[in-house]
Amino acid sequence: MKNGVRAALGVLLSALLLWWTMKGTSVSAVWEVLSKSSLPLWVGCMVFGTAIFPLRARRWRALLAPVAGRLPFRPLWQSTAIGMMSSNVIPFRPGEFVRAFALSRAEPRVRFTAAVASIAVDRLFDTVVLLLMMLVATLDPAFPSQKMIGDHTLAFYLAVPAVLFSGVLVGLVIFLIAPDRVFAIADAIMRRVAPRFEPTMRAHLEGFVSGLHVLRSPRLLAEVFFWTVLHWLCNAFAFWLGFKALHLSAPFSAALLLQGLIAIGVAIPSSPGFFGPFEAVGKAGLAIYGISNTEAVSWVIGFHVLTFIPITVMGAWYLTRLKLHFRDLTGAASKPAS
Repeated sequence: MKNGVRAALGVLLSALLLWWTMKGTSVSAVWEVLSKSSLPLWVGCMVFGTAIFPLRARRWRALLAPVAGRLPFRPLWQSTAIGMMSSNVIPFRPGEFVRAFALSRAEPRVRFTAAVASIAVDRLFDTVVLLLMMLVATLDPAFPSQKMIGDHTLAFYLAVPAVLFSGVLVGLVIFLIAPDRVFAIADAIMRRVAPRFEPTMRAHLEGFVSGLHVLRSPRLLAEVFFWTVLHWLCNAFAFWLGFKALHLSAPFSAALLLQGLIAIGVAIPSSPGFFGPFEAVGKAGLAIYGISNTEAVSWVIGFHVLTFIPITVMGAWYLTRLKLHFRDLTGAASKPAS
């Protein structure tokens, strides 16, 4: 499917989801709710919602320690901000490739493929911690366990992401325990399909495996897990401050559940910035706790806009500081280099 068609479909899906989100809710009603909300709490929400990105950069340092040593915090943070900014403004969500590319430019000792592999592990930890926090949320007595979403309970909708996560986990384990076997299979396939690209594929795979070395160190695993938990607790706290700003009767455990649902929801194709899926899933998630459509829509709009702006501005600023251009970012996403 050509990029233009994919982008058009993403925009169309975002538009449909935004339409569904606003269905039955007037703009004037949403504005009335927002106008009566607490500005100081919204500011706190914005601060904590943005603080997750420095925390992610700090975790990245531990993930890359086996292949690059303890990198300075600054290039990690700048690359993380640039990556998130790119996902907010460029189609096809190139953020993860972009932050790996930006770091490889700022720190030449970090291979692009190793940075990409470390981000795969980064996402693995995100998935584990998010699922654990969602489980904790369902154990809270305040969780409406029998609440139906359409014709099914929440557990039904979580089954597919759990299966996909298990597949990714199995793949990473295979890379860890039998890298030589993986290399041999890849070499044999490339030798038969595209012989002249065999050395390039081998180099990419070796770089990828080097980025997984963090999984062999219990100390680094514990460090990464700590920063991952802190990251998502900070994000959930930002959600909860947004609840309080709007005087919503949703417990903190609702924030733990909602951030996991949104993380799953924004994985579908959409326009840059996750507009559409974020709002639709946020509205559906808050409905589980009996939050009205108008209040839920007010929260998803207020939270999304307030957390979208700071990291996008900071990422754009760091992009200029590293003397990079948007064409460099789109090129990195479409044609990654080793």
